[in-house]
Parts: sequence; structure tokens; C-alpha cells
Amino acid sequence: MAVPMPSKRRSLVVQTSMDAYTPPDTSSGSEDEGSVQGDSQGTPTSSQGSINMEHWISQAIHGSTTSTTSSSSTQSGGSGAAHRLADVMAQTHIENHSAPPDVTTYTSEHSIQVERPQGSTTSRTAPKYGNAELMETGDGVPVSSRVSAKIQQLVNTLKRPKRPPLREFFVDDFEELLEVQQPDPNQPKPEGAQMLAMRGEQLGVVTNWPPSLEAALQRWGTISPKAPCLTTMDTNGKPLYILTYGKLWTRSMKVAYNILHKLGTKQEPMVRPGDRVALVFPNNDPAAFMVAFYGCLLAEVVPVPIEVPLTRKDAGSQQIGFLLGSCGVTVALTSDACHKGLPKSPTGEIPQFKGWPKLLWFVTESKHLSKPPRDWFPHIKDANNDTAYIEYKTCKDGSVLGVTVTRIALLTHCQALTQACGYTEAETIVNVLDFKKDVGLWHGILTSVMNMMHVISIPYSLMKVNPLSWIQKVCQYKAKVACVKSRDMHWALVAHRDQRDVNLSSLRMLIVADGANPWSISSCDAFLNVFQSKGLRQEVICPCASSPEALTVAIRRPTDDSNQPPGRGVLSMHGLTYGVIRVDSEEKLSVLTVQDVGLVMPGAIMCSVKPDGIPQLCRTDEIGELCVCAVATGTSYYGLSGMTKNTFEVFPMMSSGAPISEYPFIRTGLLGFVGPGGLVFVVGKMDGLMVVSGRRHNADDIVATALAVEPMKFVYRGRIAVFSVTVLHDERIVIVAEQRPDSTEEDSFQWMSRVLQAIDSIHQVGVYCLALVPANTLPKTPLGGIHLSETKQLFLEGSLHPCNVLMCPHTCVTNLPKPRQKQPEIGPASVMVGNLVSGKRIAQASGRDLGQIEDNDQARKFLFLSEVLQWRAQTTPDHVLYTLLNCRGTIANSLTCVQLHKRAEKIAVMLMERGHLQDGDHVALVYPPGIDLIAAFYGCLYAGCVPITVRPPHPQNIATTLPTVKMIVEVSRSACLMTTQLICKLLRSREAAAAVDVRTWPLILDTDDLPKKRPAQIYKPSNPDTLAYLDFSVSTTGMLAGVKMSHAATSAFCRSIKLQCELYPSREVAICLDPYCGLGFVLWCLCSVYSGHQSILIPPSELETNPALWLLAVSQYKVRDTFCSYSVMELCTKGLGSQTESLKARGLDLSRVRTCVVVAEERPRIALTQSFSKLFKDLGLHPRAVSTSFGCRVNLAICLQPHRLWTLAEQGTSGPDPTTVYVDMRALRHDRVRLVERGSPHSLPLMESGKILPGVRIIIANPETKGPLGDSHLGEIWVHSAHNASGYFTIYGDESLQSDHFNSRLSFGDTQTIWARTGYLGFLRRTELTDANGERHDALYVVGALDEAMELRGMRYHPIDIETSVIRAHKSVTECAVFTWTNLLVVVVELDGSEQEALDLVPLVTNVVLEEHYLIVGVVVVVDIGVIPINSRGEKQRMHLRDGFLADQLDPIYVAYNM
Repeated sequence: MAVPMPSKRRSLVVQTSMDAYTPPDTSSGSEDEGSVQGDSQGTPTSSQGSINMEHWISQAIHGSTTSTTSSSSTQSGGSGAAHRLADVMAQTHIENHSAPPDVTTYTSEHSIQVERPQGSTTSRTAPKYGNAELMETGDGVPVSSRVSAKIQQLVNTLKRPKRPPLREFFVDDFEELLEVQQPDPNQPKPEGAQMLAMRGEQLGVVTNWPPSLEAALQRWGTISPKAPCLTTMDTNGKPLYILTYGKLWTRSMKVAYNILHKLGTKQEPMVRPGDRVALVFPNNDPAAFMVAFYGCLLAEVVPVPIEVPLTRKDAGSQQIGFLLGSCGVTVALTSDACHKGLPKSPTGEIPQFKGWPKLLWFVTESKHLSKPPRDWFPHIKDANNDTAYIEYKTCKDGSVLGVTVTRIALLTHCQALTQACGYTEAETIVNVLDFKKDVGLWHGILTSVMNMMHVISIPYSLMKVNPLSWIQKVCQYKAKVACVKSRDMHWALVAHRDQRDVNLSSLRMLIVADGANPWSISSCDAFLNVFQSKGLRQEVICPCASSPEALTVAIRRPTDDSNQPPGRGVLSMHGLTYGVIRVDSEEKLSVLTVQDVGLVMPGAIMCSVKPDGIPQLCRTDEIGELCVCAVATGTSYYGLSGMTKNTFEVFPMMSSGAPISEYPFIRTGLLGFVGPGGLVFVVGKMDGLMVVSGRRHNADDIVATALAVEPMKFVYRGRIAVFSVTVLHDERIVIVAEQRPDSTEEDSFQWMSRVLQAIDSIHQVGVYCLALVPANTLPKTPLGGIHLSETKQLFLEGSLHPCNVLMCPHTCVTNLPKPRQKQPEIGPASVMVGNLVSGKRIAQASGRDLGQIEDNDQARKFLFLSEVLQWRAQTTPDHVLYTLLNCRGTIANSLTCVQLHKRAEKIAVMLMERGHLQDGDHVALVYPPGIDLIAAFYGCLYAGCVPITVRPPHPQNIATTLPTVKMIVEVSRSACLMTTQLICKLLRSREAAAAVDVRTWPLILDTDDLPKKRPAQIYKPSNPDTLAYLDFSVSTTGMLAGVKMSHAATSAFCRSIKLQCELYPSREVAICLDPYCGLGFVLWCLCSVYSGHQSILIPPSELETNPALWLLAVSQYKVRDTFCSYSVMELCTKGLGSQTESLKARGLDLSRVRTCVVVAEERPRIALTQSFSKLFKDLGLHPRAVSTSFGCRVNLAICLQPHRLWTLAEQGTSGPDPTTVYVDMRALRHDRVRLVERGSPHSLPLMESGKILPGVRIIIANPETKGPLGDSHLGEIWVHSAHNASGYFTIYGDESLQSDHFNSRLSFGDTQTIWARTGYLGFLRRTELTDANGERHDALYVVGALDEAMELRGMRYHPIDIETSVIRAHKSVTECAVFTWTNLLVVVVELDGSEQEALDLVPLVTNVVLEEHYLIVGVVVVVDIGVIPINSRGEKQRMHLRDGFLADQLDPIYVAYNM
């Protein structure tokens, strides 16, 4: 009876640190694990003591239902118990976290508390998405639940802390969010019997084998000193130097003597026996390396051969330095030539390489060494367990480990190779491999000396020039053995055409070092095919398998029997991805043909174990990691005991749980199986393993498939890297290849798409990203291969600089959360009831009540602003209301009450006499920010006209700015246009005529020369509800909307601001805003007249020439309150970032500022305000002075934060800034608000938008149903106040849609109040703070505009959140905007960098949006700086950008369409 794994759920009774993670039960595993029938003593099937919490968590996260390691459900008595058991497990809370409890016997030592929920019969609840855990979180509204469960929930809510504790978030809740890949029911499963360990033949110790390698050297050096040991080649293929055994012996002795006696002092030698020294020799100098290596063996010091560091920043060089440091290396042996070639500082010293310890460089050439005294002789012992040498190994992640090999292992390995390969004295062997490590070291430096063989060493530099050189040397020296890699065979094939006299009949063994690689078989076959006619016999080709840890794992023996064909396996690729061996037919494409790598080594035992979890023996038809038990292996990773234990001390287990041997095995890192006849087959490496949605793929197989797609035309054969990156909880495959310089973009794309198809059809796996880079740009390993981890690092940090990229997230990301289904059947009333039941407040709030505020506000006597001005002109004629500053910070102009009154009178006369306007006519005011604008506004009021302020056209950019002016003038039906003489000329200029039809301008009045007379009378409106002015602005979606402001609303607005900001005549306020619409206009033109305070006006455009103007003015005038826009704040933050010291010296002091309000119609830009506060803190700015306001079209200011006069009711004064909360972004997409701790994953910081103005009421309503919402819901902000606008003056376009913006009613609850809909989504939170007058403070949080929000996968996304993630993804992204096109998400990024970085951004952008927002990006557009349009308020115009994209007007650097 299979039981699904219990989904993660919270305990119903107890709350502790790790909310009850129930261990996954494995009764759905294979038959012999789950059901021990009738045997009810409750013994768990696996060693439970070793299981820890992390293990379960990782099981829970990776959704693995069949986990042998935490099998905690041995059934008691029949399958009927399974249901019961699952029930218990689902509700179990475990106190002891060390091991899963045995839940079969209820009397266990763990205290298990079980709460059976009502009517729970199945173990698994329906999956829950987002935050809709109705029964479990306090913020859900129970809909279909019973009352008893509601009460239970209420109890839980009261018990649960308000916010989930932080650590719970680090175990990502993604169980309930992401699709967990269900295992394929038809997937192949292993069916064979358990495998048996394979023994190699007995290692026959031959009588004349030496007792140690040094003894062998001594023997040959004295008996046959003239015998050649090593011949080196120059780059022309001529023999450069022959090292004889005599020379090797005497020189090694000399090196040994000098290491021990000539470094340091006699009392304090630098190197003692057992110390580690580095061997740094180039690949073309094997003789010097050999002398140094044997010198170290004779001196009993431990050589650590490494690569020559060419530059200070070589790929992987830093990690090698780390290895040297951890091995305690202080001396590096090197050759003369190499020492001269190392980079030097100006003083001639070798600099310390990055990450390297300080080294003494010691040159081993004979001429630099002193002769050992006659009586000195190295101490030659039999091989023992001391370390002989350390071989470095680079891991998958780029880290470098040192594998220690003991002297006895070294000797035994040489003996085993001698026996397996049948080496005899004085044979000649050609070696093309790297002699410093691996097969090249074992055959070409070590085993060769044991058998007095002659090695012909071919340097890599010669192979590059002449790929045939090794074949020529085999012929020339009649070599018996050659050690090569498959690429050497491949290049020889490509180059062999012009070769006549090749004869390979002398070869008895061609060792293929990478014979375990899937593509080596094709090289071997092709090579045999061509060279069979040149004397090469089939049985000569001997692939071998090796690893740094286990040394030679297996090698094919050279036979004389040419009739016995080598072993072949044609395996189903599909089976392999599940780790199962299924033989297939060769006709199919989706097969892997593997060749055997011979038999197990003499004296060794081999088995294969499951690659992950406990080392359990595999079945015969199962792929596992090969493990070897032998003397001839490495013994540890130097200095890393934990990793050593996992690799070098493995005890494979039989299915009974007993180990197969008392001796430890070593993991080889190779994946494979032992086939019929004891032949070993390798199908891949653990390092190249990529597990994509539960199936295993091998990087090498993918490379082989990519290369099979006519590669030679477009990419370089050896220059392909395949690795996986983790995105959204699964591995994704990335392929990077070097493109040939002559292939066109078209060719490359064709090749790329063919590669994708090939990999899809052969491996049934999607490639996430395929990138082509220019030739020779991938980081190389010293022998010319690709440095994989470095390439991956470059890819992830966005510095790979590809020239072509193809991303396919749509096809390969299959674990996205299910799209959200909205429940239509819940009515608003049931939501209300649900809120009440769950103890939720209805989200509503209000500012102070205007009626109850007693203040001596003289201006209240007047209904109209024009009357207030006349009254001030009479009572305080010389009081200065306005001061305008120029770009140098000096006063350009100022206005007293009486001056303003007199100018307004003259303008009124002008309107009546020259303009012949009637009262109620509309007048467009086209002025730069300044005094003229204010005078013109009051002139209109005095004449009874309705003013409309319009931003003047930009003289340098008439073509785009003038049409907007024309549109506003036309839409507002202006009868007259007032402006300055300068703009007057501009409107009629030739440039203007090119942009608009200048003949259709209304009457244009120039106010620079005004009539001298006063009007007969000043107009007084008959009714306060008549129109005072029109406020026009363009929304972020590109809509031009004008709203009507009545006289009553205008006066109420001014009074509300006066009360909130405590403005009165003796105060000064600095304003750096555009005075054309919204709160900016009101503060610039209206407030001073109403409240009598002095406004210091700073036009934002002046900051472009002098960024410090605003702050210097604030400091100079000792201003306490100032208003600015985000654009101004950004200009200061970017422009003055490096100048704070010089500003301080100029006396800039911001310590008097108590409020700096950013005027905005958007979500507060918290990052900008914080960096501004931080930057100017040193200049005295109080960290809590900066705040924001919020207004919109229907109400120009809803919130405005005055100076913060609160006391903290509960938190001490050290509490966090009260205005910021962190909400769960995933819940927000479902329109729910869930507070989380700062720093938890998916948290989004939101700052409150200021304090609600007096006389303003706010409620949060559902934009669809129009019902009131609870505190924990995101909804539309509705506002009711005396200063609401009275309606749109015409939205350009459709008016019927907008009719309810100004007069909406709730669908139930308080259905009488008339509300205006702001079109913004937000939520309210009652805080723990109190105002000065003791009221609890309600904070309003604005999340984003309803128009801008994108509905994707049934969830609501705010562009700014995605944009913030994208901007963070790479240092070169300066700005970003997103929008949808059809149902694709389009991301436009501005690149600040060279164009070659453009393609780096595509994968990074795709990754970050997937990881953080669970969305697949459809199109990535990379553009130049400044392409994303920004309006005057500093808001992005995403719709304009979208239109530009669709009309193909963006001139992008690169557009990537993700597949």
C-alpha cells in the first residue's frame, strides 16, 4: 500500500523552532524496503542514528519520496496500518530533532503528540499556493472550513507569534509553491541481482622487483649508467636532450643533498624530511622535473608538482596557492629557464602570486648546486607508509585538493602497472601526456624507472605545431608503448593526409588515458580505421580508467590474440538517466556506445555503490560509483579529514546492511558498472553529473552530442564546456562553446538550434542556455583544455562576454508554481464575516478631524484664495511670500504680499482688456518655474478665469516637448495662453512650426509688459464649488488627465497642509519641485498665500548645472522644512556622492532640517531615500528627517509626513524606524499582506507613505467587488476628503470608464459615503506608535498603480519589484523597465558598459526573475543609457517604452527571445 509523502505542515499543537518536519516515509520505495509484513517489533530498516535534521530538510526540499536513508515507516502488521501511520506522521510533532522517531511502536522514547484533526482520512492535504494556507496562517480567510476548525484556527492565531520567526524562512516554504516533479511511473528500475565485488588477478611479486623506487634508481644508475632514461624534444621535433640513468641518479643525489643541507642554516635547515616542497616545471622540460622529483624522494621530502603560474591571475592559480599554503610549502623547486620566465617585480623579485604563500624559489640545475661530499649518501629504505608525493586535483567547483600517495602505494602501483601492461626492461615508450600528474606521471616518470625503460617525451607545444609528432616518434624509435589522449588521436587523424611512411607495427600497446570518456570510443575507432593499413593492430588499443584518488582503476591488457574483439556496450541513454543499464540497438540515436576499460587492476577489488546516500552495493543492471580496495591508491586529501573519510574510507553495504569487507574502499569518482567477464565500463564522472528534475545526465555525453552536430564548421572541437547552474531549485544545463571567427551569426544560430534539438531528442533534456564566445576567450587549463569551474564562474558573474546566446527557459523550466486560480464564488460579505471571525480589522484610517481642531487660522474666514491674498496685502503688505533662487544660489527675484497683489491686478486687467475673456474662461499658463507663474495664477483668479499650468517646451527638444503643450492647451479648451516674451517667440518659431500647427494657437499674451492700470473690481466667485483651476498631468501609462479643483477643495487643501506641517508667517520652507501639477504646484503657488509662510523656490532644472544648489540653500536659509522630488534626490545622491567633504568645508549644515518630504505619486523609493539619508548624515541630516508624501489624480495629497512627533508606545526608543515593514513578496502577488522579518527570503521592504492629512479618510477596497478588505489584504486605496478633486476635466479618450473614480460606494458595509478611487494598490497597518495627541498611528503603504500591475500566471506583479531584482543582477545594468507583450514578459535593460557585456545580461536577467519571481522572461532587450523614457516626476513611462519596442524604435544593442 503506497502512501504519498506527507506534505510539510505546521504542528497543530506545539510550536517550536523548526515547525515539525515530518521525515519522509518510504513505504512507496522498492518492495523489499517498505513492508516487513507481520514483523511488528519496529526495527527501522536503515541506520537511523546517522540521520540528522539537515538530511530530512533536504529530503523535504528536494521532494524525494523514496529516500532509503530516512526510512522511518517500517510497517506494523499489514498494509492497513499505512493509512493510520501516514495520518500520525502528518500530524506528528517531534521534540527530539536528532533522528526520525520510530513511529511504528507508539511507546517510543521520543515524545510524540498527536492531534487528529476532524475527519482527516487521507494523509495529504491539498497543495497550497502562495499564502493561501487557509487553515493555518492567521491571515487567511477561512472559506470552506467548518466552525470547529475556525475556532481551532483562532486559538492558533492567538498562540502564534505575530510574524513567523526568521529561521523558519530559511527552510524555503517552496513545498507548497513549486511543482514537485512526480516520478514517471514508467521509468526503468533496476531488476538485476545484487552485484558481487570483482577481484583483480593476484599481484605476483617478481623476485627482481626493487624494494622501493629509489632502490630501482640506484640500481640502474650504478649498473647501467649509460642506458637512456628520457629523451626530450624541441618544438621542431628534434631530440633536445637525452637523460641517462647515470645522470638521473647523480643529479637527483645532488638535488637531495642541496635541499637538505643548503637551504637555511646548519642549525635551522629550511626543509626537513617529511616536509612538502612545490615542483614548478614547464611542460617542455621533463628531464629537470624528473631529476627534482627523484631528488625529493631521495631526500625524503614530499614533492607537490603544480603548474607554472604564467600571470598573477591565471585560471585556477589562486586555488593552487591555497593548496600550497595548506600543505605548508615554503620552497619551490624550478628550472633555470622557468625561473627566468616567471613574472618579476621592478627589483627583480618574483612577486607573490594571488593567494599563494611566500615561497623561496630554488633552481635545480646542476651548475647552481654544490657537490655532495664523498661520504654523503642518501638513506634508501624499503617502501613504507610515509607520503611519497601529493598530486593536485581540481574539483567541480574549482577548489584544489591534494591527494597524498604513500611510498608503498607508489611502489605497488608501479608493480601493478608493470604486470598489467607487461612492461619489460629497456622498452621504449612515447609519452604525450602531462608528466606531472595522472597517467603521464605514473607511466612516464615512475613505472618507467622501475623497469629501466626509455621514455620519449613529446611536449604539448610540439603537438600544437605538429599533431603527428608522436606517431613519427613511434616509427623513429620503434616504440613498443605510447601514452596518449583521444584528442591526440583525433588531431593525428586530421593531419595525417600528407604522411607516407608511417609504420605502427612496433606498437604493442597504445594506452588511451581518457579511454573512460564517452567520446574516446569514436576517436579509437576512427584511428584504427585509418592506421590499420599502417601496421596498427586492433588489440593494441588499450583504454584505461583512472582517477587522482584511486590512481589506475582499470586498464585493458595488451593481448596477442587479434580474434578477441574488445568489449562494447550499446546502452539506452534514457535508461542511463535513471541509473539503469538497458542494452539497446546501435541503429537508434539515443544510445551511448561505451568501450570497456579492461579488467580490475592486479591486487585490487572493485565494486559499484549507489552514487548518493549510504554506499549500498548496486544491482548488476545499475550504474553506480566505482569503488576500489587496494594498496595502490591515494590515502587522503591532505589536511582534510572529513572529506578524506567520505572518499577514502568507504564501507560498501550489502542489502542486508552488512559491509562487504572489513577493509575500506576508495570512491574513484567514476560512474560505471562491471560487465560480463569482469570487464569494467565507465559511463561518466561524478564531477560531470547533472541531476535535472531527478534524471542524471553526464556533461561529457552532452558535449559528445553537441560535437556530433557538424561541429567543425562553427565551433572548435575541444573548446566546449558543459555545466549546470541551479536556478529555481533544480539544475539547469548550460553549454558554452568557442565559435570560429569566420562563422556568421546566421550559421551559429542554425547550429545552436540544431544542437538544442539533438540534445532534446537524444537525452530528452532541455538546455537552459547555449552560449557561443569568440575564439580563444574561455579560460584554459595549463594543457589547453577548458577550465570548467572558471568558465562557470564567469558565466554566473556575467563576465563571459558571449557573442551569441540562446536561452530556453520556456522549454526546460517545468517546476513553476501552478497558476493562481481566483475563487469567484466568495462574495464580499463572506469575506467580511471571515475577517471578523479571524479577528481582523477592516482596513480603514483617517487623519485628524478638521472640525475639532481649534486654531487661530485667520485665513479660514475667507472662502476663496483670492480673498486671502487681498487680506494679506492689506494687513502685512511688506511680508515676503516668495524668494526665487538662481543657479548660483543668489536671489533672482522675490515677492511681498502687496507686490503679488498688484501684479495680479495688472494681469487681470490684461486678460479682460487685451484678451476680452469672460469669467470662467480657461487660460493656459506656460511659464518656467518662477515668480511670473505665481502672479499669472492669481491674475487669473482676480479676473475670474480658470488657470491651467503647463510646462513650457524645452528649447533644445521642441519636437517632442511642444506637442504635449499643444495637446494640453487643446484638451483644456484654453481661450488664451499667457507666457513670457521668450517663450512667446519660441511658440511661433520655425522649429515650432515643424512640430505643430502654429496657426491654431489660441490668443497668446506676453506678460512681460503689463498695463499700468488697476481693474475696476476684483472678481469674486458666486459659489465655493465652482472651478478654481485645472490640474493636468500625464500618468505613467501615458494618459493625459486633467482634474477639476473647486475653490472649496483648494482652500481645504491649503488648510490641511497648513495644519499638518504647522505653517505660519514666521516660517520658511524650501521647495525644489516642478510647479505644474499635483502637490508640487500647490506648494509652489498656493500654500504661502494661505498660510503666510515664506517659500524659497528652487527650480529643479537649475540643479543640472549646480547639484548642490538645493542643499546649500536649505543650509544657508536655516530651513526646517523642505520639499523635493525623487529626481532631485537622485541628482544629489549621484552628483554629490564624492563631494560631501568639500561641501562640509563650504559650511553646508543640514542639522536644522526636521522634515525633508519627497513629493511623489508612487511607492516610496526606499533604497534612494536610505542612501540619501546615509550620504548626508555626516552633514548633520537627521536619519529620520526624510519622508515621503503620496497623492494621485483624484486627490493631490493623501499623506504627507510632517516632522515625526511621536513617542513609541511599546518599543523603546531604540526600536527600528517605525515606517518600514517587510512583507512576503509571494503573498503580495496573491493580494495578501504577510509581514516577515527583515532579511528573510522573498522579503520586500516597504516604507509608509507619510501621515494621513487632516480631514482625509481612507479605506482599502477590493478593486473588483468593491467590498471593504481586512488589514492583511492588498486592495485599492479609496479616499474621502474635502480636498478631493471634483472630477476629470476630460480624460483624453474614454470618459464613461472613469466616471466611478470620483464617486464610488462600497458594495456593503458603509454604503453611504462617497469615495474617490485612487487607482493605487496598498494596505493599512495599525502601528504601535502614538501621535503627539495620543492617537494610535495608522500607516498607509502604497504598493503600486493598478494600471501598471501585470497579471501573469493569475498573480499580480508590480513592475518595480521585477526591475529591482534585475538591476541587482549585474553591475552594468543602470536602469530597467518591464512590461508585457501578448503574454510574454519583456525586460528592457540599460547597459552601462561595453557592448560585449550585453549578452552576459541575458542569462543573469532570466535567472534572477525566475529565482525571485517564478516568472519566465520572454524577451530581454539590451539598450543604451537613456532609452527608457522618464517623465518629469522621475517615473518610468513603461507604456511609451512598450510602444517604442513594438514599433521597433529602440535601436537596441541586443534582443534575446527566450525559447
